[in-house]
Formats: sequence, C-alpha cells, structure tokens
Amino acid sequence: MGQEFGITQSAISQHLKVLRDHGFATVQAAGPRRIYEIDPTPIAEVDQWLGRFRRFWEPKFEALAVEVERGKRKRRK
Repeated sequence: MGQEFGITQSAISQHLKVLRDHGFATVQAAGPRRIYEIDPTPIAEVDQWLGRFRRFWEPKFEALAVEVERGKRKRRK
C-alpha cells in the first residue's frame, strides 16, 4: 500500500497509531495482521464543530478556485 501512495510502511503505522490513540479508529489483531476500522463518531463531532466556521471560509475557497481557473485559462492561451 505504501508504494501506491508514496509513503513508507512506518509512516502508515504512525498515522494509524495517531488515529487509534485519539479514538478515530479501532484495531483488531488477525494473526500477524492488524485490521483497522474507522469510527465515524469522533469524525462527525469534528465535522459538526467545523460546520460553525465553514460559512466563513467556503466563499474564500470558491473565490480561490475561480482565480485558479482564470490562471489556467491564461496559461493555455
């Protein structure tokens, strides 16, 4: 999997550990393998908290997308 995403197995393990340690994932041993499962509850809580701020940054991101497209069109000409 690491080669597919350009990340080492060690880095993947570190990311999974952070998710597990902070309640975003659970892990079960299956012989020599570890099976991770994402818990959507804390992710939904973060999404709900971020929702209060989206109205402020979404127009900015939309404006940025427009400017990026304009830049692409200018380069093509």
